[in-house]
Parts: sequence; structure tokens; C-alpha cells
Amino acid sequence: MLIFIQILILLWAINLTPVLLAYFFEEKWDTPLDKGMLFIDGKPFLGSHKTIRGTAGGIIAGILFGFVMGISLWVALSAGIMSMFGDLLNSFIKRRFKMLEGADLPVMDQLLEGALPFVIIAPAYSLSFAKLFFLILVFGITAYLGAQFLTRVLLTEPFAGYSRKLRSKIRFREWKACDTIEYPFHPIINIERTLYYHWFMKTIFRATGLYERGKQNALDLKLRKLEFEFDDLPHGFDNTTILFISDLHLDCMEGIAQKTQDMVEGLKPDLCLLGGDYRTESWGSFSKALFHLKNLLDHIETKHGIYAVLGNHDCLEMVSPLKEKNVTFLVNDAKSIERDGDRIWIAGVDDPSYFEGQNLGETFDRIPDNSFTIFLAHTPGIYQETAAYSPQLYLCGHTHAGQIQLPYFGPVITHFNGPGKMVHGKWSYKGMQGYTSSGAGTSGIPVRFGCRGEVVFITLKKIS
Repeated sequence: MLIFIQILILLWAINLTPVLLAYFFEEKWDTPLDKGMLFIDGKPFLGSHKTIRGTAGGIIAGILFGFVMGISLWVALSAGIMSMFGDLLNSFIKRRFKMLEGADLPVMDQLLEGALPFVIIAPAYSLSFAKLFFLILVFGITAYLGAQFLTRVLLTEPFAGYSRKLRSKIRFREWKACDTIEYPFHPIINIERTLYYHWFMKTIFRATGLYERGKQNALDLKLRKLEFEFDDLPHGFDNTTILFISDLHLDCMEGIAQKTQDMVEGLKPDLCLLGGDYRTESWGSFSKALFHLKNLLDHIETKHGIYAVLGNHDCLEMVSPLKEKNVTFLVNDAKSIERDGDRIWIAGVDDPSYFEGQNLGETFDRIPDNSFTIFLAHTPGIYQETAAYSPQLYLCGHTHAGQIQLPYFGPVITHFNGPGKMVHGKWSYKGMQGYTSSGAGTSGIPVRFGCRGEVVFITLKKIS
């Protein structure tokens, strides 16, 4: 039985390695093995998805895993070569039948790369026909399931109107965070967060008697009023008011949704901006957070509308239901607002911190030169790149101001590697003014110490 397991691990390693290399390195070193050459029928010889990187990686993986498991160098090397040859032969045949690169051809997809290595393996281990059939069957089934996951999840747009560049790395993160069909398995897939926050951290705070106090602190929100002055603010927008709320995490704890709702009641800003992170967990259902957010939106009255971006806890699937509440999502987009004959722009990017969906070029290409622009992103982490496009004001959140700050030390964890002045409060960089909110809700564990959650009310002022 041990040799069966070793052989299967060897074959899995060989065939999974090209996929993993493509996942981690994407376009790096992805030179096609056929160098773009066409066959005599005028069709690609193999296709661009069969790369030198993947083929060499599969063979090298065979050697390494063979060495670790005590399989002879000759058998491991030959298995790698034969398996990769079977994979290339499969692609060659598909191109002859005008099949698209990456298209599924069940059975043959698994048969060639799974069966050819046994030309060497079977005699080396004196495998009977029954044992040979069993090993090929097990490999074929597992390889088929893996291929289905790859094509149907990682290489397929999840819904019509999908607005991100299709990348397997990002699609895997989306699947972990946003696919609710496999919800029962998500606590296992995201086990590091489950153990750290829901077991380790909560246990510590409860053991020290600080948990309930921390929860009370988290509900003690502040309405922070700020003014920003600009010499290039159009006259029509002098004294414009903006309600800015980031990191709502409306399902983080009992009472936070109502508390936030009470704070925005009656404010009547000219404009409302939402900075992302509407749910608490980074996986599973977002229906509860969506329910609370819709209720909150019913209590926000504005003259020029509500604009929002997505955070690292959010899913693209949240956009459509919130559009029904007249929320304009800025997913690498920009919109103009007119007032008294003047115009300003609101620009926003997709989450830069986890999903890496930001596209600053696409966003700012929509804005005429020398326009007054308010830029909205979930995190301050792209402040340097953003400054090159010269927006006047950068609004963000994500850091929670640390959520827990220690005396004389400051924030414990901010999830931000930039300057400390940008963790919370006003800041400036190369003529661009900015503000990082401490957020309204909490993430991970529903406590705050040393910093208050906030709802921000901004007034834009023109310097005469």
C-alpha cells in the first residue's frame, strides 16, 4: 500500500507543479514551449499555455519528490518526462481538433499524463494489471476533480459583469472569501483566522476580564468633524459636506449597526462616501451585513448621492444588491458631480490590500486634466502610486487605528506598512491631503482599547 501512495504522490506532484507555478508566478517566465510555432495545418503546435517553465517544473518536481520518497532517480526522472510528454501530446491533439487552450477533454486529459509514466513505473515495481488499473483510475479521478476546480472556479468568471482581471490567484482568494455554496468548509479553509481570533484572542481577553469592557469601548463611536482647505476647490463646492464611513463591519457585534444608524440620523451631508469592509468575516455569508447596510442607507440623506468602494472583507456579489439602494460603486471608476456650474470628481479603486484589484490608470484616465478629485480607496497602502495622479484628497480606512493601542507604544496591529502618521488621522504626501479613518466597526475580535471607532463628517473649504 505504501508504494501505491508514493506513486500517486509522485504523479500528483509532477502534474500539479505546472499549475502551481502558473498560479504563483502568473506571466513571469511563461515562455511557450513551442515559441508560437504553427503546425503544417496552420494551427498552433501546442499553444501558449504549455510553457518551458511548467514542463521543466513538472520534471524537476518528479525528481525532487522521488528523492524524498526513496524512488530511484531513473524512475522519478522518467515518470516526470513521460507524464509531461503525455500532457504535451494531449495539447497537440486538442489543437488539431481546434479546441481552445484550456478546454476540457475528460478521460483523455487524465489518461495520457497518468498512463504513460507507467511504461516505466509498472515494470520497475512489477505491478499487476489490476494494480496498474487501480492506480490509473485513482489518479484519473483526482486529476479530473482538480481540473474541474481549476477551470470552473479559478479560470472562469463567476458571474456576468465580473469587473476584475481574471487571475487564478485572485479567483482563489475570491472563492475562499465569497463562495457561499461551500460555506460549511470555509472555517477549515480559513482555519488560521478561525483559531487566532475566535479561539486564541477571545480566550485571552475573557481570561483577563477585559472582553466586556472592550466591547463597550467598541460601541463608543465618535462623530469626528473635520475641515479640509484647498486653493483649487471650485467655488461651487465651497462648504460642501461629506459623510465618510469606513470599515463598518456591521455584523461584528450586537448593537453596532444601530449605533452607527443613530449617528448618521439627521446629518444630511451633501455627499456620502463608504470606504469598504461592510462585513466582519473574510469568508462565508455576507447576507447579515448586507441587511444592516441597507437599513443604514435608508437613514442617510444626501444631495449628491452615495459612493462606495470595496474592502478586503467584501465580495463583488455585494455590488448589485446595493445598487438597488442607489449606491454607486467605484470599482476602478470615477464619477463627476456638478454644482452651481462647477464640477468635481469622485474616484475609487477596487480593493488594493487583499484582492489586489486596483487599477489607477484606468480610474484616472476617466478624469480630465486639472480636475479637482477626491480619491477613495479602502487602504492608505497605495498612497505613493496615487500621488502620481495628483488627487486633492485621499480618503481611506482599513487600519482601524490599530483597534488596540497600548500606552507609549501605540497600535499593536495595523495591517499597513507605511508611515505611522497614516495609520489614523490627517496626513499629507506630495501635495495630496489624506485622511485615514479608524473605522466604525471592529475586525477579528469585537473590542477596542486606546482608540475609538468613528463616523467622519468632512467640510471642504476654499482658501480665498
